[in-house]
Parts: sequence; structure tokens; C-alpha cells
Amino acid sequence: MSTRRRRPVKKINKNMKKKLAVLFSLVLLALVGLVARITYINATSGSKYRKQVLSQAQQKYENQTLPAKRGDIYDRNGNILATSNKVYNVILDCLEVNKDEDSVEPTIKALVEVLGLDEDEMRKLLDDDSTKSSQYQIVKKQISMDDKKAFESYENPGDDSELTAAQKKERSKITGVWFEEDYLRSYPFNETACDTVGFTLSRDVADIGLEGYYNATLTGVDGRQYGYINNNSDVEQTIIEPTDGKSIETSLDLGLQQIVEKYVNTFEEKMGAKNVGVIIEDPKTGEIMAMDGGDRYDLNNPRDFSNVYSENEIAAMSDEETVDALNGMWSNFCVTDAYEPGSVVKPIVMSSALEMGAISETDNFVCDGGQSFGAEGATTFIKCAVWPDAHGTETLADVIANSCNDGMMQIAAKMGKDNFLKTQSTFNFGTRTGIDLPNEGSGVITAAAFQVVCFVIGILADETLSDEEIDAGMAGKLLSEFLFYIFQVGFVVGADTHTMIQEINAMCSVINGGYYYQPHLVTRIKDSSGGIVKTISPILMKQTISEKISADIRSYMAASVDHGTSRTSKVQGYSSGGKPGTAEKLPRGNGKYLVSFIGFAPVDDPALVIYVVVDEPNVEDQASSTYAQYIAQGILSEALPYLNVQPDEAEDGEVPTTELWDIFKGISDSATGSAADGQKEAISDENVPSPPEDDSEDEDTEDNNDMQSDGLTNEEAGLE
Repeated sequence: MSTRRRRPVKKINKNMKKKLAVLFSLVLLALVGLVARITYINATSGSKYRKQVLSQAQQKYENQTLPAKRGDIYDRNGNILATSNKVYNVILDCLEVNKDEDSVEPTIKALVEVLGLDEDEMRKLLDDDSTKSSQYQIVKKQISMDDKKAFESYENPGDDSELTAAQKKERSKITGVWFEEDYLRSYPFNETACDTVGFTLSRDVADIGLEGYYNATLTGVDGRQYGYINNNSDVEQTIIEPTDGKSIETSLDLGLQQIVEKYVNTFEEKMGAKNVGVIIEDPKTGEIMAMDGGDRYDLNNPRDFSNVYSENEIAAMSDEETVDALNGMWSNFCVTDAYEPGSVVKPIVMSSALEMGAISETDNFVCDGGQSFGAEGATTFIKCAVWPDAHGTETLADVIANSCNDGMMQIAAKMGKDNFLKTQSTFNFGTRTGIDLPNEGSGVITAAAFQVVCFVIGILADETLSDEEIDAGMAGKLLSEFLFYIFQVGFVVGADTHTMIQEINAMCSVINGGYYYQPHLVTRIKDSSGGIVKTISPILMKQTISEKISADIRSYMAASVDHGTSRTSKVQGYSSGGKPGTAEKLPRGNGKYLVSFIGFAPVDDPALVIYVVVDEPNVEDQASSTYAQYIAQGILSEALPYLNVQPDEAEDGEVPTTELWDIFKGISDSATGSAADGQKEAISDENVPSPPEDDSEDEDTEDNNDMQSDGLTNEEAGLE
């Protein structure tokens, strides 16, 4: 039997152990040294190397803004007044193009042939040291979806294309061009309601009209797309979706607005004036149904003022003058400008006198042609409009119908100066109404009126007041004697300054039963899917007069239309009331006048109030309110049927034809616009309260109201 020999076991001798220990020590020492070196570098040059790393990483970092869509603006019937359409900015990645020399020419060719870009400019971007390594150069802004698709079709013609192989190969080299989403604000009806709608200066900047007032509501929140992407694009991106802006639904009626502008445009073309303003308001809610406040301009091109100024005038303007001209064109005369209103305030003054008990509905007044005022030795005679003739004995209806200055001055005297001044605050004269439009004026009642007092005192008393006396508010005995005179005559005839929105809103309360509503334009706010976010219900601020006195004033103003100074405004088939006004502008004696008319229809249940102001009509004799009445008559002749207001004075079931002013004849037959022909299907609004006499319920008016006001809702006032 043989035995197997075992191999001897090798053992690590002492010498080898020493070598291993030395090797381990060296490795450990190297690791310690490396850590120490990294620590040192980080402490001394970390920022430098960090920037280098991030710079390299940035080339693979995708960071893109996802724009939010601005909310739309609608009229009361769902017609879009302002919207945002998706457009694209063309971005050129110069670094990507320059990576391959064969890509330069095909890319430039595509940009020039398809998008119409300048070849020299493209070459400069790719060659210039300041841009050739850039990955983000906007080469064209806001192209359409069609243009984008055209470029993409050019870049990728498809297999069925008739292009040659060489052409397909050339186009395959196009690179470094991509499209960034954006939105372009557009206004489908161009200049219609331009002063009211307003426009955006950029996607999220606006300070004109509804666009400006509701900018925060209309503007959304941009999203973001970002992440580090490898060549295979296998890294998941992070996307924060944009939040679109909310839309607003207004009380404006596009068809009614087009009717208004048609008559204003015709007047401006055939006759002309420094300015013409028109407001139509629903007296039962304070909702503005139409507003035309000055120079017309295209909302899609708001910096073009060639409709207002000639080429020579524009060329001669300095930069400062250009800015002033644009701001003037963009201003809304209906809410910003204050002026002396003239006799349109007389029904307001009379209603206050009746409410205070200073006069009664059975009182009579004798007009002998005027009134004398002033202290001994400093009297003045204020003439009635018919002087040297006189109206004789008048009822209250006669005073309004005749627009009698003498009778109104007697009424103001019975009120007394303290109560007379209360009239102004009762109807919010001298105070902003709170309408949801920017840059509202307040008019002048106190400070400026005092300056006028002092000026008139100086003239009538043949003396000059010092600046110290005026600033101190002290004018001695003459001031106390003439203060009532100037406020009495000035407010009655129109010396204080009001805005159009103040005047029409005050008149609405006079004829609607005495209920003063805050005027407003926006009725609903909706989210991007059309859901109602907020309902903005009418706000009842106060009751100015009783319903009985309101009915009396309506009858007095009806007398003015039937046989008085408002006869020119008559629309056949409809009962209506009205009051004209004529105010001589400062400085007196220059022959410049502002003429106006305010009216309503029908008399018993007014569906609308219209206010027309013509500032310096282009005629030699400007002092005639008939120009404003002509405009109102023309508008009402179409507006009332358009709003389905039934004629209440039809003869044997037929409505007589209204005889319009010569320059307006025939224009009622012209096209008003698409909105007036078939787009009037009203949007149901259960949240808008009914007139005070209606018992229908209002839904959640307090919580949903967007107005800043100390007023009451109809519900809170016990009117529901």
C-alpha cells in the first residue's frame, strides 16, 4: 500500500509581513493625502471648480417657461371682447448649430425661406463671439401655429415627399431651432369699446380699462419645465403646469355698444367736436351697458394714433409730447374728466328739496327773468335763459320742462346753504363712485369751488382778494354774503365740476325709486374651464329720495320731453324723460361750451338711462344742447327695440317713425355689427337682483361681491 505525500504548507515569513505592512501603510497614507488635498482644494478653490462643473452641466439642463393663458373678457351675451391666442417665439441654439459645420447653411436657409428672417442677421448670430456659443437667441417673436407647422414640415418633409435624396439629406441637417410657447392678446372687435376694455402692454402688464383694473384676476401663473437630460433623454423631467388666468364677464352689451359708436362716429365725421362721451346704464342695478369715452383707437395696435393726429402733427412731436398724446388718447372721458355739467343737475337739486321738505309738489314759483344777489353795493343780476322775457308762474314740472334758472334759484334759496351743500354729498358729487375702471376722477366741489367764490367776489365787489385770504379760507363779509350765491347758482346752473359717471349714477337714483347703486361693469369671474368663481352682485349704497318723489321727478322730466326743452330727444312710440344742459367753459366769454343731455325710457319703468356729453361742438354757436339730444335720440331709436323694450305709446298697435336729425337719416338701416344681428341671447344670471319692487331672491350677494364699498346689498337693505 502506497501512501500519498502531502505538500508542505507555505508560511508568510517575517520579511513578507514587513513588506505587506509597508504597502498597506503607503496606501493608507495616500488615501489620507487625497482626502487632505480635496479638503484643501475645496477650501481654497471650491467656488472656482464648482462654477466649471455647473457650467458644463448647464449644457444638458433644460429649463423652459410654460406660459399661462390670460383670461378672456366677455360681454353680457358671451361675445369675446378680449382673448389670448397661442403663438410661438423662434429660438436659435447657436452652440448646437455650430457643432456641425454641415448644419450651418441648411439651418440658415430654412430660417430665411420659411420664416422670412434676414440671412445676414442669422450669420452674424452664428459667427459673432458674443452669440455663437449661446443656446438661447430669440430670432422672431409671436409667430402663428401655421408658421410653426410650415417650418416643421420643411424640416421633416416625410417619406412621401417629392424631394430628391440630396434635398432630404440637406434638410436633415437643420438643427438648433425650437419654438417657445407664448400668448398674444387680441381684440376681435378692434376699436369697439376701446376706452372701457383697455389693452395689455405685455402678457401680464396692463393699466388701461378693464384689462388694467382686473389685471391681477386676468393674469395667470406661469409654469416651469426643467431637469437634467442625457443624450438618450432618459431622465424624467420635472414639470410644474401653468395656472391660467380667470375670465371676466361684463355688463357691456356689444350690440348696444356698436349702436352707440355708430351714431357718435357719424356725428364726429359730419360735424365734429373736441370730445363726445356716451354712457348707458341700467338704473335698477348700476350695470354699465355701453360706454364710449373719447378718441377711438385699435386695441390691437394701441400706439397708432393716426386716427387722431395727422402725419405732420405726429412727425413734429417730441418723445414727451408723444407720450402725452398717447395717454390722452387712452384716457376714458366718461370716468376721468371733470367738467361743469350745466342744467342736467336741476332734477337732482329739485328732488333733494322735495325730500328735505323745503318745497312741496304743489308749490308754484314766479319767473320774472332772473334773480339779484349780493350785499349792498355789490349786487348782481342772474338771468334766466329766456331773459328779457320771463316764464311767469310755474309748477315744479314747468321749472324742469322750461329749465328755468329763476325758479331753480328760488328753490335753492328755500333749501338754505347748509341743506343745499348736503345735496352734493347725498349724490356723491366730489367723491369717486367706485366704478371698476382705473383713473376715476372725483370732480371738484369744495376747494376749487372756493377759488371760484373768491374770484367772483373780487369781480362783483370790484376788489381783489389776496393769496393769504384765499389760502386761509377767509374773505371777510363779502364771502359770507356771496357764498350761498355761488353755490346756489353754481350748482343749480353748473359751476361745480362732475364726471359723467357721477352724473348718470346720481340720475339713476333719482328716477329708479331713490336707490343709489355703485356703478360696475364686471358681473362674474370664471375659471379657465368656465366655472363661476365669483358673482359680483349690484351694491346698494344708499337711498337718496323716496319712491314717491322719484315718481314725481320722472313725470317732470317727461314733461320736458313732451313740451319742454328736451323735445328734440323724443323717440316715437316710447314714453321718456330727459333734461338738457349747457355750460359755458372757463374762461367765460370765449364762446366755448359743453352741451349735454340725460334721459331715460320708458317713464314708468325705466329700462335704461342715457347720458350724452358733447364738448365744444364744431360750430360757431356752440351753446345748444340739441346736438347732444340728436345723438341720444338716434341711439335710443335703435337701442330700445334692440333691448326688446316694448313701445308704450303705440298708436293702434303701430309705432310711428321717429324723425332723426338730417345727418343721421339712413344710418339706422346700416349694419350695426354681428353682435346686433343674432348674438343677443342673454346669459342667465340668477344672482343679479331685481328692482326694489320685485320679491325675487338674490343668491349669496355678500360673500361674492368684489367691490370695495361700505354699501349694502339689496338683501341687507330689505329690498329682496
